[in-house]
Amino acid sequence: MEKQAYFYGTGRRKTAVARVKLLPGDGAIIVNGTPYEERFSRPEYREAIRQPLLVTENLNKFSVMAKVVGGGMSGQCDAISHGIARALLAADEKFKPLLRQNGLLTRDSRTKERKKPGLKRARKAPQYTKR
Repeated sequence: MEKQAYFYGTGRRKTAVARVKLLPGDGAIIVNGTPYEERFSRPEYREAIRQPLLVTENLNKFSVMAKVVGGGMSGQCDAISHGIARALLAADEKFKPLLRQNGLLTRDSRTKERKKPGLKRARKAPQYTKR
């Protein structure tokens, strides 16, 4: 690893965008200025955020500073996870096979489908009446 102040990664999911900085530290994860435990109350969200660090066994080696905008809780936690994975890749290229195997480097491209004219939602049509 090169000696650098921090490693940067951008993560995206749905409409959420996370800018993540990895700093050498004790494993604290700060999201938008608050600890991630306060911001994300569900254990699934916390686990998703920690997963790239757990897979690469770097949970207590790096501190994470993340700024996330857009989307909801689910999209934001996945965007942070994606950003952490990319920052870990910038820190050390040897993590690439591990992160790739666990699907942490792939951007989940599923987004909300747009509403079409004449329909109630993206695909729901008004009820058909014969007469």
